[in-house]
Amino acid sequence: NYSSDKVRTYYLQELILGGTDTTAVVLTWAFCLLLRNPHVLKKAKEEIDIQIGIDGFIKESDMSKLVYLQAIVKETLRLYPPAPFSSPREFIENCILGGYHIKKGTRLMPNLWKIHRDPSVWSDPLEFKPERFLTTHKDVDVRGHNYEFLPFGSGRRICAGMSLGLNMAHFALANFLHSFDILNPSTESPDMTEIFGFTNTKATPLEILVKPRLTPNYYETL
Repeated sequence: NYSSDKVRTYYLQELILGGTDTTAVVLTWAFCLLLRNPHVLKKAKEEIDIQIGIDGFIKESDMSKLVYLQAIVKETLRLYPPAPFSSPREFIENCILGGYHIKKGTRLMPNLWKIHRDPSVWSDPLEFKPERFLTTHKDVDVRGHNYEFLPFGSGRRICAGMSLGLNMAHFALANFLHSFDILNPSTESPDMTEIFGFTNTKATPLEILVKPRLTPNYYETL
């Protein structure tokens, strides 16, 4: 048994780790994918300029207006879930799953990376297409209700930092794309090699050129 203080400490620790480290991973992959798909980057900037204004300041309440940006984050989470293996589950009774006899006490770790790239569910599963979340998969959310898309897990063991992580990813990406132009310093596309661990990190550092895209007065008032 654990004291209530320890339980609260563990919960807050998971909330902070789940909402910060994994968010940095998601943003890294998002920048890689945007650099490899300049038409998506252009469309995201156009949406921000229309909905927020070129010299406007983005607030958290503005995120609901940026539906294409939200689709970009969803598609990034689909291709590169920050935790490629979901939290383990333990079977509480003998059962049959997918034709396999599973004994009571067996632990299962869902392979989210594989589920998100299932060609029987996703058309062109290896392609970066944010539009799919505005058309064919517009009703698929990230909160564990759709078993073909589970970047934060599902059920009682769903990531405690999900809401914080999503808010941070949307807000940080929107502000960065609004304030800066990002360029690839190399003639080659960013390396997309992954290192699977607790988080799905990029094998090589991401190098980008950042250039202000707004007037100097804008940055002085930030």
